[in-house]
Amino acid sequence: MAQETALRAFIASSSRRDFKPGHFATLMVVRLNPGLSQIEVCRAIGRDKSTISPLIRDLERDGLILRESSTADRRSVTLRLTSKGEDALDALLKHVEAHDRRLDAIIGEAKPELIAMLRKIAAALS
Repeated sequence: MAQETALRAFIASSSRRDFKPGHFATLMVVRLNPGLSQIEVCRAIGRDKSTISPLIRDLERDGLILRESSTADRRSVTLRLTSKGEDALDALLKHVEAHDRRLDAIIGEAKPELIAMLRKIAAALS
């Protein structure tokens, strides 16, 4: 419930009602690692292969990401952000930072403990 509530609050503050949780992660991973394949992005953001294709298609349709033929493997495509994608990510980062500050204010000094517990849950259930 906390994750869902935090996500709804983030979407509301960012004014991107159509934005899905994987969009930000995908844009950030591609910005930091231009030229990754779709499969590599899938692994990096912890998504299932069946969900990454529609996510990439949405971002490509919106002009935020560009698929290019891989120079290393013609069967593969690589991903990079378009200038529109860079601008959209910059705008989102401002909302992410504000959202993080808001969560920090709610959690307070217990943040390291909370993160440790969430990592423990994720590791145990992976």
